[in-house]
Amino acid sequence: MRIGIIGASGRVGTRLIEAIVASPGLELAAALVSPASRQIGKPVAGAIEYRAANAAIRSHCDVLIDFSTPAASLEFQAILGDQDVPVVIGTTGFSARQEAELERYADRRPLLISANFAYGFEAFRQAALGFARQMPGAEPEVFETYHIRKKAEPSGTSRLMAQDLDTTRSRAMGFAAAETPIRVQREGDTVGTNEVRFTLGTGQASFIFTVDTLSAYAEGAIAAAEWLVRAAPRPGRYSLADSLN
Repeated sequence: MRIGIIGASGRVGTRLIEAIVASPGLELAAALVSPASRQIGKPVAGAIEYRAANAAIRSHCDVLIDFSTPAASLEFQAILGDQDVPVVIGTTGFSARQEAELERYADRRPLLISANFAYGFEAFRQAALGFARQMPGAEPEVFETYHIRKKAEPSGTSRLMAQDLDTTRSRAMGFAAAETPIRVQREGDTVGTNEVRFTLGTGQASFIFTVDTLSAYAEGAIAAAEWLVRAAPRPGRYSLADSLN
């Protein structure tokens, strides 16, 4: 399977390249970076060079994995035009307007989008939502701890978790649940710790998911890419849960 990486010189992009090169049956077909990147023209993985994206990318890749920025992600979707190459998107921070743009591109090709591709995260998310469904009166809080270089605002993972909790509790109670607060912490080189804590009045329940290495995100994204190629779904927007089911 030939994989192209968008945001190939980033923190997760470099782990993706390492994982692809080390995996039999996978081939790094493209390592795409910003047109202004100093990496352009430099060799990567001993076979290809870092380069900027162009409309001919479809002829080289079975699937693409995008860990870039919202602006770069949407620009690349525009470059693809009507090509139907499937794309895994781990980029976060899309605004409501940008999310609407993604929906339009999903009419042209399969897009599998998730705020967190770490192996096991989806099971953690479903467990926390299952508790909220059964105990909707319990008041949740979302906590996150990431490395000190990450922005101080809540991550896409935490925002999605809070939104899902609000929706789940509202459906279970039959009226709008209070907005779930998000607590942000930045600490050293922490890769990522996510927690959902429920206050029951007489006690607490807590669900915690910790990622020890960036490779966890890369491995999960590659697994999602393999599902896209194997399942060959119609154009549309897909989630990590779809690939696991």
